[in-house]
Amino acid sequence: MFDTLSDRLASTFKNLRGKGRLSEADIDATAREIRIALLEADVALPVVRAFIKQVKERATGAEVSQALNPAQQVIKIVNEELIGILGGETRRLRFAKQPPTVIMLAGLQGAGKTTLAGKLGRWLKSQGHAPLLVACDLQRPNAVNQLQVVSERAGVAFYGPEPGNGVGDPVQVAKDSIEHARTKQHDVVIVDTAGRLGIDAEMMQQAADIRDAVSPDEVLFVVDAMIGQDAVNTAEAFRDGVGFDGVVLSKLDGDARGGAALSVAHVTGKQIMFASNGEKLDDFDAFHPDRMASRILGMGDMLSLIEKAEQTFSQAEAEKMAAKLAKGPKEFTLDDFLAQMEQVRKMGSISKLLGMLPGMGQMKDQINNLDEREVDRTAAIIKSMTPAERAEPTIINGSRRARIARGSGVDVSMVKSLVERFFEARKMMSKMAQGGMPGMPGMPGMGGGPRKKKQVKQAKGKRKSGNPMKRKAEEEAAAARREAAQAGNPLGLPQGDQAPQNFELPEEFKKFMG
Repeated sequence: MFDTLSDRLASTFKNLRGKGRLSEADIDATAREIRIALLEADVALPVVRAFIKQVKERATGAEVSQALNPAQQVIKIVNEELIGILGGETRRLRFAKQPPTVIMLAGLQGAGKTTLAGKLGRWLKSQGHAPLLVACDLQRPNAVNQLQVVSERAGVAFYGPEPGNGVGDPVQVAKDSIEHARTKQHDVVIVDTAGRLGIDAEMMQQAADIRDAVSPDEVLFVVDAMIGQDAVNTAEAFRDGVGFDGVVLSKLDGDARGGAALSVAHVTGKQIMFASNGEKLDDFDAFHPDRMASRILGMGDMLSLIEKAEQTFSQAEAEKMAAKLAKGPKEFTLDDFLAQMEQVRKMGSISKLLGMLPGMGQMKDQINNLDEREVDRTAAIIKSMTPAERAEPTIINGSRRARIARGSGVDVSMVKSLVERFFEARKMMSKMAQGGMPGMPGMPGMGGGPRKKKQVKQAKGKRKSGNPMKRKAEEEAAAARREAAQAGNPLGLPQGDQAPQNFELPEEFKKFMG
């Protein structure tokens, strides 16, 4: 959703790199480019004005003028101000001292409240709670049935005594659900209310009546992140008419400009608490302003990636795999390869996972065109092998490849390619388990592949001077060069054409990118 904004900001900051000092004209030009980027992203004008004012004030102060790297300092300022307009710190749910905690969902019709109720219920269940979904949308056709289906898919309890379709009293249903939750020992009640077509006074009053009847601990306003500036107007009207405590963004995976997401928290004064970024029930998580700002600026979201990995991979399995790899590369079999691949798949869409890595914004087109079905085809190939072939892939000859290809419905060349990639992956994972820093095969400047052999050969051919004084001078000069390079590049990352942003994907990876 924020791709256009990210691209514009990246090109703006690129113009600052290499400048030892920023003039007032440089800061004005940068501020102008950022303003255009935000306006093109559909960010509300008052928010843009406040944001640019803060950035310019800080950029013209001692904060940047005394910095060793002014460009990085400007990026730091923009990052901090983005976090500010997104709400600052992460806002957590308030739970009632005496259960059940009542959460009321409200918003426009079509914003995705019913689906979001299921996502929130599933998320709360994963946190150790026992949620109950309550159908108080009795106006929209089949809204009650939809919530019931969603609750079954999410694996949470459902309460809907009225058939809906214009029949029943939503206020009474909301009241009765609290007693039902106490009886059935549900500690969280999620009330799904009817949506509105714009500012509907009658439906707004109904939402206010439900609020007064159940006294919710949290009223969450669900806003479609794709509707643009109208999201801000609706949020303000709902805040004044009914009131809400937090915002939930739905459809954050859409291709709209997404400026509403950057505007709602700042304009209404209510923080974004959750974000829905996909159609699946597990495409939902708490909203972290700092992580979202980091994504917008193309710096990735490693914390969210680590959290997903921790939820998917067990510590015992990870230790078992590390011990196996430490014994030697042959201990890692195709069965292990398949298990690892299925674990990664459980973390969610591979393209979304890659998008969380720093610097992947420059591979956006390749990531968007990634063929997720390639993982399924790889799994089918491995499952078509015999146990002996999975344990020792070296025995897979031409006739075996043909049989495996027929069994998995792929070309023989794909079977051959998979086995070759497996051997490379096994070698790399074995080195990692032994504490080495292996190079990715075929990745320029990172070791590994033919390039490494060439460098080793050159190193062997290099001769030292026979003159002790001259040899000592050469060694001191080499040490000085290493220190200078380390000072300008503390992490020892490749520079110039070999810098991470200039990497070309190896051929075996390009296959997955379509």
